[in-house]
Amino acid sequence: MVEELVVAGVALVSAGAVYAAAAARVVKQYERGLVFRLGKLRPEVRGPGLTLILPGVDRLRKVNMQIVTMPVPGQEGITRDNVTVRVDAVVYFKVTSPAEAVVRVEDYRFAVSQMAQTSLRSIIGKSDLDDLLSDREKLNQGLELMIDSPAVEWGVTIDRVEIKDVSLPETMKRSMARQAEADRERRARIINADAELQASKKLAEAAKEMSEQPAALQLRLLQTVVAVAAEKNSTLVLPFPVELLRFLERAQQQPLPPTTSTPPTTSTPPPPGAESGSGQD
Repeated sequence: MVEELVVAGVALVSAGAVYAAAAARVVKQYERGLVFRLGKLRPEVRGPGLTLILPGVDRLRKVNMQIVTMPVPGQEGITRDNVTVRVDAVVYFKVTSPAEAVVRVEDYRFAVSQMAQTSLRSIIGKSDLDDLLSDREKLNQGLELMIDSPAVEWGVTIDRVEIKDVSLPETMKRSMARQAEADRERRARIINADAELQASKKLAEAAKEMSEQPAALQLRLLQTVVAVAAEKNSTLVLPFPVELLRFLERAQQQPLPPTTSTPPTTSTPPPPGAESGSGQD
């Protein structure tokens, strides 16, 4: 009798262990569990940790609550200014209502992916090429609103949408490069012309100052000579100042003043026979 009780107890414990193993489920921290009892969704949502279900009657469906990063395949389209482009994007979303995400839509990931591709094509057709290249933040917000509107009914919230890359045809890239080069050349010419205008004004002021002080021109010439002479591998050509030529020309045109000095007179001694002759007379 005792042996039969022991065997029955062991069998009962074994059956309980098997039942507990079949009924026990573990829900992770970033997951939520939905229980379907005979095909009907139970109202309570199982949180993280150990939970029990009825084997053979209940079925546990786990839903990931983490933020999902979904790349949107590149979509080709024609912009509003008739330019063919290929745009890639990425969508960040998460499940906020596990029951709606499982019951309302068959596969919420596939639904979000298709909606993102359709919205991206729509954004391409409504935008200009300059907006796709420079004003991406505004396009990201518009794309997020277009995807988030139907996704709310699926228990999914769009966290962020980013346009990753805009691919252009090679001919368009070359055209844009030529346009940018022409624009840079135009700005360089304008800056150079402005610099020439300012330099001409300063040179005119300097010439006016030098015309009032001729010595300033000589000092400037000497400064130029010193600057050129610093290069030992250069030949120095010293210009002859025009002012010096004018000075020599004026000096030649002025007559020399007459001299008033008379040559000194010298007395000559009389010939030797002059005194004797006078004595004889």
